[in-house]
This record gives sequence, structure tokens and C-alpha cells, in this order.
Amino acid sequence: MSLYSFLSIKRKRMPFLVTVLALGTFLMGTSEFVVVGLLPEIARDLSAGITGAGLLVTAFAVGMIGTPVVALASLKVPPRTTLVVALAVFATGHITVALSTDLPVILVARFLTALATGAFWSIGAAVAARVAGPGAAARAIGYVISGGILATVIGVPIGSFAGQVAGWRGPFWALAVLAVVTAAAIARCLPGSMPAGPITSVRKQIALLVTTKLWLVLLACVLINASVLSTYAFIAPLLTERAGIPDQLLPVSLVIFGLGALLGSFSSGRFGDRAPFATALTGGTAVLAALGALCLLSVFAIPATVLLALAGLFGMGTNPVLMALAVRYARHAPTLATSLATSFFNIGTALGSWVTARAIDGVGTIAIPVVGAVFAFLLLFPLTILLVLDRRNATGEKQRHDEAAVRAEAKAT
Repeated sequence: MSLYSFLSIKRKRMPFLVTVLALGTFLMGTSEFVVVGLLPEIARDLSAGITGAGLLVTAFAVGMIGTPVVALASLKVPPRTTLVVALAVFATGHITVALSTDLPVILVARFLTALATGAFWSIGAAVAARVAGPGAAARAIGYVISGGILATVIGVPIGSFAGQVAGWRGPFWALAVLAVVTAAAIARCLPGSMPAGPITSVRKQIALLVTTKLWLVLLACVLINASVLSTYAFIAPLLTERAGIPDQLLPVSLVIFGLGALLGSFSSGRFGDRAPFATALTGGTAVLAALGALCLLSVFAIPATVLLALAGLFGMGTNPVLMALAVRYARHAPTLATSLATSFFNIGTALGSWVTARAIDGVGTIAIPVVGAVFAFLLLFPLTILLVLDRRNATGEKQRHDEAAVRAEAKAT
């Protein structure tokens, strides 16, 4: 069977609506980080400086922090309504950014766009699982999530290139138009009669979240994104001003980073299923090594690009493992756990990009990898504690099992 035939079969098995939802997450993943390749152009046009333009990343991340609240608030609303309204707000936000010359207005638009993105992600994944059916639910969710991951490989570099050719506002117009098209497709494909999903008591779900291990995982979620994505948020000035890469080659560097992130996201699951704590700690250590080396080699174009790709590989590879651990420790509240993990990832992005912007004002672009490396160092603490607790629990369980075996043997004799 040819590769084309194999892919065709896969495509036939997956409902068209799932593909449309994946397109939506692709647009939203592109929107979140398209500005990283356009920071110099945005800064010049708005007279805001690199750090002021970098707030477009921070504002989006702050909006995404509200994902759990948005997800809970939309539980009783029909999915089609939520998804179409989310895309309408998304399109309106991008039109506002494309038309405005006032930085505060643009930041508010980015914040509201992120709230719509949180609603789309949380409801879209659930809808994909339901329309695909029990036998393909996990694959459907992965298909939808892959749209956001592919944005770093395709959407962000293309947006960066288009912004250099047509002006930085061009990608925002394109995203607005594509959002309207996607909303129309969802309105046509998704029955309005599909009810909202089953609602579990919020109080019961929150009660299940009171566990030290879960909050150590959530702290790790903050620190991994604060280290990797704060560096990625300022990749344009890091590579063009410090490493000397021409603006025209910046999209190529973005593709390389995206490929590293994509490979990490897809390959970490195999190791994370077998040894999640060791995999997360190894990933965190590798991120620290990559960003630490970047502090020394960021003035060299090729080493800087390779080290950023390695940070993306191990950083984005750690994220799915942390998400799985959050679901494990939340037990019977998996939806709230994934929403919280998403929220805490974005707390890390907002915190890291804000700290990096302040540091750039103080010491210049060398602050970009230095801040990332500091957060990566802090990341090792919760990951090490989790590994120690896991080993201790495993030892305790083995001792209890051995004692039970001895008692059973004594009883038999």
C-alpha cells in the first residue's frame, strides 16, 4: 500500500469536523506566537521598542490563564454556539489589532482573543472525541492538538515571512479571514442539537485537586514554559541582533525551532509512559544545558539556532508528560486538570516573557538566554522532588507487597 493510500484511509476514518477543529487550533497556535517573528517590525511601527512589542505575547498568555474559568462557564452552552462565538471573537480581535495603532488597545484585543482561544481548545477537544466515537476519541483529540503544534512549524514561519513582505498587519488580516471561514464550516458541520457534555460538580472536582504532587506538577508547568517560551518569544532580536542572522532567514530559524518542538511533542510520550518522572527530569536538565550553552554561544548564528531547536525539542517534549501527570494526580477531575495545566503553562509564558522584557531593558539581549536558563535551573527542584516521592512510594508499595506475601505464605503453612 502506498503512503498516499494509507493517509487517505486515515483521513476517511476521521470525521471532517475533526479536521476543521484542527484547523481552528492551527490558527490559534499561529496567532499566539506569530508575533515572535515580527517583533522588530511591530516595535518600529508602534514606536514601542522590543520590550513593548513583546507584551503582545504576554497579553495573550495572560488571557489563556483564564482557560479553566472559560471552560467551566461554557459547560451548559451548546458546543456549536461556543465554538462559533469563540471564532467570531478571535476574528474580531485580529481585525482590531490589524487596524489599531494604539498599543493598549492592541493588548486588550490580544487578551480577549486568548480567552476565545481557551474556550475553543477546551470545547473543541471534547467535541472531537464525541464525534469520533469511543474507539477513536484519543486519536481525534491528538489530531486537534496537532493543529496547534504544527503552527510552530508552518504557521509562525509563514506568518513571519508574510509580515516581512506585506507588513506585520497582513498575517492578522489573514488569520481573521480564515477564522470566519472556519466558523462557517463548524456551523455547517456540527449539529446545533448536540448537547453540552455531562457536568460534574465543580466542588467535587476542586476537592480532588488538593494534592502536593499535583501542585508540584503545576509549578513545573510554569517553570518549563517560563524557560523555553520566554526565550522563544524574543527569538527575533536574539537571532537578528545578537547572532547576526539576516531578517530574511529568520523564518528558516523558526521552522527549525518548530521541527524540534514537534519532534519532542510526538516522541516524548513513549518514554513518558514508561518513566514519566525520569523523562521530565531528563528533559528539564537538557533544557538547562541548551539554554546555558546559548548564554555563551548566542553570538554565533548556527550554534544559536541549533541550541534553540534543542531547547524546543526537550522543552515541548516535557509538556505532554507534565500534562499526563496532572491528569493522573487529579484522578476523577481530568478536564479541570488539563485546563489547569494549560493555564499554568501560560502563566509560565506570561511570567517568563515579562521578566525577560524587563531584563532586556537592563542588560540587553544577553538577558534572553540568561533568564531562560535561570528558570530552567529552578525547574529542576520540583521535578527532582517528584522523582524522589515516586521512588519512595514505589519502595513503600514493594515493602507492603513483600509483607503481604510473607503473611500469605505463613498462613498457608
